[in-house]
Amino acid sequence: MTGCYALLHMVNIDEMKERLTAELALVERELKTVGRQNPDNPADWQPTPPVEDSAATEDDEVADKIEDFEQNTAILKQLEIQHTEITKALERIEKGTYGVCEVSGEAIEEDRLEANPSARTCKAHMGEESALNN
Repeated sequence: MTGCYALLHMVNIDEMKERLTAELALVERELKTVGRQNPDNPADWQPTPPVEDSAATEDDEVADKIEDFEQNTAILKQLEIQHTEITKALERIEKGTYGVCEVSGEAIEEDRLEANPSARTCKAHMGEESALNN
């Protein structure tokens, strides 16, 4: 574990926190373009339904609105995942566990954190990250 702490000192935690905070703000802005926060659960986002247009009687217009809604739903799901990953990375910074692989307990490589500041695993365990409990 000594190597782990030595590597963490090489990563500028303040810089990573700043990057993650900026990334979180960007994701939240993007989320607002395709959805809205659930009033009953602010951690949950819902896709914005298409605007009802009583004049839109053409099948093509209705189909386009349905397609747009489905596309927004897919985008929203991906943005929600990013939002959760960034939020959890910021929580790890606060807890002092940022940069530690959740599988092995070893340090996450600096270049991996540079490429993906919300990474939860080292390179050796990248394939296992999606299987970790959120």
